[in-house]
Amino acid sequence: METVIDQDPVWLAKASDNIRQLYSYWRAKCRDSHPPRRSDIDPVEIPKLLPYMTIVEVVPDARRYVYRLVGTQEVEIRGNDPTGKSVAEAYYGPSQDEAHMFYDQVVATGLPVYDDSPYVGQDGRYNDEEMLFLPLSEDGTAVSRILLICRASLTADFA
Repeated sequence: METVIDQDPVWLAKASDNIRQLYSYWRAKCRDSHPPRRSDIDPVEIPKLLPYMTIVEVVPDARRYVYRLVGTQEVEIRGNDPTGKSVAEAYYGPSQDEAHMFYDQVVATGLPVYDDSPYVGQDGRYNDEEMLFLPLSEDGTAVSRILLICRASLTADFA
């Protein structure tokens, strides 16, 4: 698997500051066109982004994806801390299938995935959300973790 890091993706121009900052940080950590390892991501270097970040582990069993680290802002938006749970049992989005679709795409391609599609969540709130999924790889080939950052603004009614 080789990532494309020689030019910025088109969506980067419309992305929020936090999304752009994490993408630039991740891109700088890539190794010879391969995604960085988890150990390459140093929280001390990006403290402002930590509340909005999540790390999901890719696991070789029926759970598929497990939340390993969830930022404080993400926990607040969700209303609970999904750390240690699978994405299937604790996803935050319009559907489990859509949540898995983004993770599956990152694992299959080894490339970042950006989504800014608004939706109405299971709780009935309108979510104007922007997410970036970034691959991490321990061996430079298989995606072993996915680094996410989210920007969300919630309203009570679909507007």
